[in-house]
This record gives sequence, C-alpha cells and structure tokens, in this order.
Amino acid sequence: MKLELTDWDEDLPADTEEEYKALVRALRRTKGFNVLFVRCSPAVGEEIINKVKKDITQKKIEVLRLEEPIDNLYDIVDHLPNKEQINILFIKGLEKSFTQYIQPGYGGQGDYYKLDTVPRILGHLNLQRERVRDKFNICFVFLLPLFGLKYFIQRSPDFFDWRSGVFEFPTDAESVEKESLRIIWEGDYEKYLTLTHEERREKIIEIEELLEEDHQTPSYRASLLYQLASLLYAAKEYAVAITALDQALKVKPDDHQAWQNKGVALGNLGHYEEALAAFDQALKVKPDQHQAWYNKGNTLVNLERYEEALAAFDQALKVKPDDHQAWNNKGNVLGKLGRYEEALAAFDQALKVKSDQHQAWNNKGNALGKLGRYEEAIAAFDQALKVKPDDHQAWNNKGNALGDLGRYEEALAAFDQTLKVKPDQHQAWNNKGNALGDLGRYEEALAAFDQALKVKPDQHQAWNNKGIALGKLGCDEEALAAFDQALKVKPDQHQAWNNKGIALGKLGCDEEALAAFDQALKVKSDQHQAWNNKGIALGKLGRDEEALAAYNKALKVKPDQHEAWKNKGNTLVNLGCYQEALAAFDQALKVKPDQHQVWKNKGIVLVNLGCYQEALVAFDQALKVKPNDHEPWSNKGIVLVNLGRYQEALIAFDQTLKVKPDQYEVWNNKGIVLVNLGRYQEAITAFDQTLKVKPDQYEVWNNKGIALGKLGRYQEALAAFDQTLKVKPDQYEVWNNKGIALVNLGRYQEAITAFDQTLKVKPDDDKIFYNKACCYALQGNVEQAINNLQQAINLDPKYRDLAKTDSDFDAMQQAERFQALISFKGDSKSPQ
Repeated sequence: MKLELTDWDEDLPADTEEEYKALVRALRRTKGFNVLFVRCSPAVGEEIINKVKKDITQKKIEVLRLEEPIDNLYDIVDHLPNKEQINILFIKGLEKSFTQYIQPGYGGQGDYYKLDTVPRILGHLNLQRERVRDKFNICFVFLLPLFGLKYFIQRSPDFFDWRSGVFEFPTDAESVEKESLRIIWEGDYEKYLTLTHEERREKIIEIEELLEEDHQTPSYRASLLYQLASLLYAAKEYAVAITALDQALKVKPDDHQAWQNKGVALGNLGHYEEALAAFDQALKVKPDQHQAWYNKGNTLVNLERYEEALAAFDQALKVKPDDHQAWNNKGNVLGKLGRYEEALAAFDQALKVKSDQHQAWNNKGNALGKLGRYEEAIAAFDQALKVKPDDHQAWNNKGNALGDLGRYEEALAAFDQTLKVKPDQHQAWNNKGNALGDLGRYEEALAAFDQALKVKPDQHQAWNNKGIALGKLGCDEEALAAFDQALKVKPDQHQAWNNKGIALGKLGCDEEALAAFDQALKVKSDQHQAWNNKGIALGKLGRDEEALAAYNKALKVKPDQHEAWKNKGNTLVNLGCYQEALAAFDQALKVKPDQHQVWKNKGIVLVNLGCYQEALVAFDQALKVKPNDHEPWSNKGIVLVNLGRYQEALIAFDQTLKVKPDQYEVWNNKGIVLVNLGRYQEAITAFDQTLKVKPDQYEVWNNKGIALGKLGRYQEALAAFDQTLKVKPDQYEVWNNKGIALVNLGRYQEAITAFDQTLKVKPDDDKIFYNKACCYALQGNVEQAINNLQQAINLDPKYRDLAKTDSDFDAMQQAERFQALISFKGDSKSPQ
C-alpha cells in the first residue's frame, strides 16, 4: 500500500531502483540536520545500507541498530564517540519500541493503535525535536516497516513533519510469496497458544506487514488472514479475529474452516445466533465437518435449544463416532432433558473412547446422582479425581453425593478439597454451609454462606441458605432479611418465599406468612412444602377448614408427604373428627414409621375415642422411637390410671419425671396414683413437688388435702383446702372436702357453712344435703337434720338405707319423724 503523504511523494517512481536512486540523491544533497524515512523490510534495509555505503563514499555513514526498546534516542546519539564526524546515521529497529503499544487489530489504518497512549520514544522525539536539530548535524534515516511508519505518522506528527522525504521499498513478489508460505506452513494454533504476549504481537505485526504488500496474492492473503485470526483467537481478541475472518471470507467465501472459526469466536463473545449462522455456513460448504456439527451443538445448548443440540451432536457422531467430547456433550444435553439413563449411556460411550476423560466421569457421576444411585455416583467422581486430582467440580459433586447419603462429615471434607483447589468457588462454599447445617453446626454454616456471598453477592441460593441457618439459630429477624435479599436477586425463587413464610410464622406474623406461602405457590403451584406450611399458618389463624384444604393440596402433589398427613391429622382433631384424624396419622406412619410425634398424637386420639389398650400400644411405639420423650410416658401413665393399673401407671410417671423432673402435672398424677394405692405419705410428697414448681395449682392443694385427711391430719388438710379456695373460691368439691375435714375436727357449724358454700355452686348435690344432715344430728338439731336428710333422700333414695346404719344419727333413733322417714316404703319422696 502506497502512503498518501505529500504531492512530492506521489511523484516518486514505483520501481525499486528508481526509488533507491531518489534516496541516494536526497542523501547526497543533504547537509547538516535532516530526517528521512525509509519503509522497507529488515532484510531490504540491510541491502540499502550496504549499497548506500558503496555509492556515497564521500560522507561518513554509521548505523545505529537497536535490539531492545528504547525511551530516549537523543542520549544514545549524544554518546556516540564519533558523532561530530557522522553525516548520515541509519537507525534500524526503532519499531521494537512500538510493539508493546500495539493493539491487535485488522481492517484499516489505525485499528491497531492504542489511541490513548504514545510510545515513550515518540513522545521523546516530539518534545526533543528542536534540541535534536540544534545539537546534531546529522541526516537521520529511519528504516521502518510499514506499521512503524504508521506509528510515526499517527503518534509523532510534530517530528514526522520535519522529514525531507519518505521512500518506499516494497518487498518483491518472490520474497512476499516465500514469506507468506513460511508463515502459512508454520502456522499452528497450538503453537500460537504457547507464545508469550510479546511474541504473539510480533507475529501479528509480521502478518499485518505481509498483508499490506503490493505483491500479495488473493489466495495467500486469505490464508494469512486465517493465520492472523488464529493468532488473535489465541490472544482472546475474538472481535478482531472475526474481522480478520470476514476479510478472509471475502476473498474465499467457501472456506469452511474460516466459517467454523468465526462461529467459535462469535460464541466466545456470547453472540450465539450469529455463531449458529456461521456454523450453518460451514456445514453448507462441507456437510461432513464434524467439528462444525459439534460446535453447532454447543451453541444450541447455550441457546437452551436442547433437542436441536442433540440432533447436532448426533450428526457429529455420525461423521466421527469416536469423538469422545461429542458423546460427553450429548450426555449433558440428555441430562438437561431429564433423560438420565440415556445420558449415562452417552457418558459410557465417551469413556469407552477415552477412559481418562475426567469430565465424562464427572458428568456420569451427576447422571447417577439424578437417578438416586449415589454410591455409584461417588465411584464415578473418584474415577474423575483419579485422572485429575485437582478437579474442583468433581470434588464438589462428590460432596453433594455424600450429602445425599447423609455422610455429612465426608461431604464436608470433599467441599474443603474443592476450596483448596479453587478458594473462590461460591457453589462449594454454599454446599459446605449446607453440610455444616446438616451437622447442626449452624454458626460455621453461616460463615460458609458469608464466604459464598463474598465471592458472589448475588448468589440467591446462599442468601436463602443463610436465612435457614439464621432461623436455626433463632435469629428470625435476620433470617427474614436474608430471604428478602434472596428474593431481591431472584423474585421467583419459590424456596425463599416458602422460607420467608416460615420465618414470619416464627415471628407470629401469620397473615404475612400466609401471603409469603401464596407467593411461593404463585411461582410453583405444586410446591408441596408451601401447601403444607400454608396449612400450618391457616391453623394458627384458627381457619381449620381452609388448613385442611391446604394439606389435601400438599398430599395431592406428594401423597407420601408424612408432615402433611401429620398436620392434617392434628387439624381433624381440632375439628373433633377423631376417626378421620386416626386414618391420617396411620397414613403418616405408613410413610414414615419412626415419627414419634405422630405415634403420640395417635395415642391421644385413641384415648379420646376410649380405646385405651390401642392408645397404650401407640404410646409404646412413640417411646420405642424416642425413649427419653417425657410426654408419651406421661400419657401412658394416664391411660393406665383409666384402666385401674395403678402400679404400672406409677412406673410410667416415674419414667416421665426421670426425663423431666419439673413436670408438675406428672407429680400431681403420681400423687393421685399413690392415693389410690393407699400410699398417702408418698402422695403428699408428690403433691409438694408439684406445688414447689407451681404453688398456685389449686387441684394439687385439694389432692394434698385429701391425702392428709386419709392420714387423719385434718388440721393440715383444712389448711390445704383453704389454699385451694384462695386460688379458686367457686370449687364446690373443695368446699365439700373442707366441710368433711371440719366434721372430723368436730367443728360442725363451720362444716355446715362450708357445705352451704358447695350448695351455692351446686344446689342439687345430694351428698352435701346428707353431710349437712349428719352435722345437724351430731349437734342434736333433730329438725334441721331431718330436713336435710329429707332433701338428700328426695334427690337419691339410697340415703334412706344409709341413714339407718350411720352412727351420726344414733341420738335421733327414737325420734318419730326420723323413724317415719327411714321406714317409708312409698315413692322416692317421703311424707312431709
């Protein structure tokens, strides 16, 4: 390419010999300071120097050969020992000072300049031009390749403007062909990958120079452009590589390899639709190009067009059945389509071709994991790691498989190996957090999730899992904030909506929790956990019918969801539907027989249905699963009391108290059993234990009073009954018990007052009238005794026979009305 610089340059002859003569004339005419530029190749430059030395003998000629980049030409010239005698100074190699500023490119002048920077040497020449002119009486001849000359023009215009001429010596056709062939034959992409940045730049410049030569042929031009594109691709300069390939395709439109490489470069830039079009062009030219089919498949995967990708990989394998990468990628696509068995077969084919392909072993492990074959998956990941011990993906996937088997400690070790290889792998940090959570080490889990978020702040899974860990630590407000962060990143993350609902429920915000579960179900209507949790929220709001409907939805999606069966059973209990509740608990236990809570609940329902023996079996099953759960022991004791099996009940209550010594209800129940067994002093001790925990438990004071009464300790019994009545004054049974204690203390009038208090609450209590009659009889008040006895007999005739033998009435045996009352044979009402 001829540079269009000045009218004087345009008049220069095209012939090389004429150009040389013009250069010699210019050198002979020059006296003192001058600047000339000669565009030529390094080899031609040497020829020019040697020829000029022979042709101009009357002038002192020196050559400054620069082997390394320089920043300061002035000082170098100034330090030449014979600078005063030099007339002509040829400077070679100055372009070496420009190469580090080259920005790879192709497509026209200026494309490969860093326009925001100036090479230091050119900046120096711009600033020092007057100083150079004034100091040195030398004609400077800069021998430069084309790109170097362009650099002067672009970046050192002030110095360049001082030139007296520009002389061009294009390479002859034979040399151009020879050099082009050398580059084409030596061209090797794998070799290009090994070049240093500097070496690659020099090679790019070399090709650029050849492309600009006047004698370049279209055929070689296309091949050189292809090599240039390969160099640029190796440098990851994909956009510029595409420009070069487009130039090559203009020359040679049927170059399938150029179309193929253009597609790859476009794919690397994320331009998948354009890449697809390029691969289609390559296949139009050469339908059996397996690499183009393979890359087309990969591009279709990036576009999530999996069925088409599958077809492309099949075409690649039709052409080249032993392409292990195509088998591997086909397996990946089958996995994306959920066809895991077929994916497994594809990975096996890949490994049949290349048994040490660690990616295929890794992917095979993933497919096995999807099929639930975790042990085999682990074996596959181990094979991958045998081939490549630092395969962080295989370590990560092995950890996941170990976690699926519940082997959390081993999973943790695998994730640590992943992070040893790749400390910034956010998925591994997230998975490590999950494993720590499964081990109950929530603080450490939290730290792991924070590491994941440090690497990738928008990792919504890590935010979600962090929220779960915070919830486990009881930090519900912070958990809520974490779930909100997850939803900020991914508003349709149904798990985060579900977990947010759980956190809101724990904070008592049941209406908001309900709204969160509805959002989860809006995103994923078949999320059974969200239906189950919605049911729980509705239950807490007292909306049992709606809760029941939610549990039914959960079970429609997942019939073996034991939690939903359990919760459905609990709701049916709340609705009083015990038989249906029983059926629900049985379904829960069918799915998961070791649910101790369900066994407990089933036992309670059976108690409500009066099925005590079956209830005992249920409580025993609960204890089989969890022997140290105090509740089934307590419930078992109550059932045994109902069955009159007091000694066994006592054992059950003792077991309860062994697990939970502060269970005041159990101490009370134990005391009642001891009373029934006649072990009153032990009963009193048990009641005292209850009152120690809960001093205002009025039933216990009453029970203690009864036990004290049984021991004849009436004064203490009286004090116990008074404690009961202090807490609950309307307890008529206690007023009765207090009256009996007062009778035993001979305080009949106070006893009558106590019985009257009972009758205020329960006016038709026959035994109270009888007790009053006894008190009046013991006082000698025959009339009141007979009146109250009459009331008792009216309510229940059994008292007529009871009075005949009751010693309390001995003093009244001779009274006519008394005899008439106890001897009456008519209806239940005695004569007045």
